[in-house]
Amino acid sequence: MKTILCSANLGTFDGIKPILIVILAVAIFALIFAGILTSLVSKEDEGTDRMKEISNSIKEGARAFLFAEYRILAIVIVVLFVAIAVFTNTNTAPGIQSALSFLLGAVFSIFAGYFGMNIATKANVRTANGARTGGMNKALLIAFRGGSVMGMCVVGFGLLGCTLIYFLTGNAEILTGYSLGASTIALFARVGGGIYTKAADVGADIAGKTIEDLPEDDPRNPAVIADNVGDNVGDVAGMGADLFESYVGAIISALTLAVTNSAIGQKGVLFTFVLAASGIIAAIIGAQFVRGNGNPQKALNTGTYIASAIVVVAALVFSNYILGNVKYGVAIIAGLLVGVIIGKITEVYTSADYKFVKHIAEQSNKGGAATTIISGIAVGMKSTWISIVLICIATIIAYNFGEQVVAGGGLYGIALAAVGMLSTTGITVAVDAYGPIADNAGGIAEMSELPESVREITDTLDSVGNTTAAMGKGFAIGSAALTALALFVSYAQKVNLSMIDILKPTTVVGLLIGAMLPFLFSAFTMESVSKAAGDMVTEVERQMREIAGLKEGKAKANYKRCVEISTHASLREMVVPGLLAVLAPLVVGSVPFLGIEALGGLLAGALVSGVCMAIFMSNAGGAWDNAKKYIEQGAFGGKGSETHKAAVVGDTVGDPFKDTSGPSINILIKLMTIVSLVFAPLFLKMAGM
Repeated sequence: MKTILCSANLGTFDGIKPILIVILAVAIFALIFAGILTSLVSKEDEGTDRMKEISNSIKEGARAFLFAEYRILAIVIVVLFVAIAVFTNTNTAPGIQSALSFLLGAVFSIFAGYFGMNIATKANVRTANGARTGGMNKALLIAFRGGSVMGMCVVGFGLLGCTLIYFLTGNAEILTGYSLGASTIALFARVGGGIYTKAADVGADIAGKTIEDLPEDDPRNPAVIADNVGDNVGDVAGMGADLFESYVGAIISALTLAVTNSAIGQKGVLFTFVLAASGIIAAIIGAQFVRGNGNPQKALNTGTYIASAIVVVAALVFSNYILGNVKYGVAIIAGLLVGVIIGKITEVYTSADYKFVKHIAEQSNKGGAATTIISGIAVGMKSTWISIVLICIATIIAYNFGEQVVAGGGLYGIALAAVGMLSTTGITVAVDAYGPIADNAGGIAEMSELPESVREITDTLDSVGNTTAAMGKGFAIGSAALTALALFVSYAQKVNLSMIDILKPTTVVGLLIGAMLPFLFSAFTMESVSKAAGDMVTEVERQMREIAGLKEGKAKANYKRCVEISTHASLREMVVPGLLAVLAPLVVGSVPFLGIEALGGLLAGALVSGVCMAIFMSNAGGAWDNAKKYIEQGAFGGKGSETHKAAVVGDTVGDPFKDTSGPSINILIKLMTIVSLVFAPLFLKMAGM
């Protein structure tokens, strides 16, 4: 690589093309590595016939949902493809090319989500059997390998698409279509999958734990299979599409800002690609250090920290070789370190090892469900200030170091900070996806009536998974703020908006609408979970009442009916929130008395309120969940106590907070920004410019 860099004319597109071939090879290698991991997981034993039966039910339900969701998404993709081709045509970016780029982004996002979810439905039963036959260490390794497939698919497909489009066209402007494709699929996948998983989870908890007094994942509960299916379609496929969108958006925002500054130009493009490729290699190396040592949290952290350290070195080295100084490397390190710190802060607020979660458990013991809810909301709100301050610090450092290199280079520095924060996405997603695999393994262990020692192992892995999932959401939200800011600047440049005057009534209108949208969006998604969960509770109670012998464990529940309820409800309810994200910027940007500047205000308002709300909801939900698990481990009376019942109420409120509304907000703010950027030619035409 060093020889190629030194011999190439890095200031021209033709000069960097040979290196882009190397980048393409790295992306393809990531996908090959995912295939190797898939083979290793598939070779593991599935366990008993009962375990295989349950696993197959989960697998069939997950695939049925995804294919039904993709049929709806196909309509959305076709409509947007035509709209982009017709309304975004410019001399520098033909509409059909942008539309094809959009299509590739959508298809690659679907591929990443599907392949990751497919291996997760294989790894879950093998993780349970690993816990049964080999203990904690074997179970951890299988679950992490399963999660790593998703991680490698996200970064492999993400970098492959970006590099391939730029290699073929040399036009970064067309890449915004690719980002729009990724964002569109991400929002619908996250919202649809989130509604599915939380409708099943909340319904199973309310009906099973608070009404029928059944244990977690009890096979007598008709909703347990739907709950386990939801872990895969929401927390694996939905999360994968989410992080795919974040990863792609960060890279494209950096590329877009590099080419708009002639002093940075192709060298900045190359540096962005090289950094992303270095992150993939770092993630693969870091993953090799995740080994069972009796402490799954420590093992996962070790792999993440090693990958981060490799990226730090790569950022400084390649910044010096390609750009002639290390200052942009410092911008990347600022983003990466802030991402790691946000992840640690998230752990502090959501892990039972720290005081905040223990405080919620204590409040559950003292005041019941009411104080559980109050204390959880307070913890979520408190958690916003540190993350916001850290994001501000990363923004200032990245901007100042970028400006020291070249005038106007500060904005490119901010985009690089987002790329740095997501540079280790390969292992971050692996650690995140490991969680629902471990959760599924626990459910399979319970329903298969495996020894209590197996469930203890899977519960430990699951508890760690809740914390790692919250950390992954922290990375996604932090990078969303930086990426949305960079894309916002790109929008302003494209519509020739040098500044936004907040004293203008139209700008204030835009700000207020933008600040309101995350609340309205969250209301839709929360209400969707509530309605679907209500249907689930009704069905569970009906089966308990009408199926003779079910309560006694002598008859089998109708799991398929509950899977159908979650599937139909989520597909029905995901449409309105998804359309809101796409239509809001289109309407505001096209209305004559609002227009371009009001849309700028909308994007700014959504960014400010959305980031804070996303952090609050994700962390409050994670804290409630782990407070419940802390009590289940024996604190304050343990399972079945009044304290536990209060904590279950908090967990059911927190479920849609952390797995539906919260993580969807960061996609919302980026999707609205990228829609504004892609359809900027239409807005200019409507404004007569």
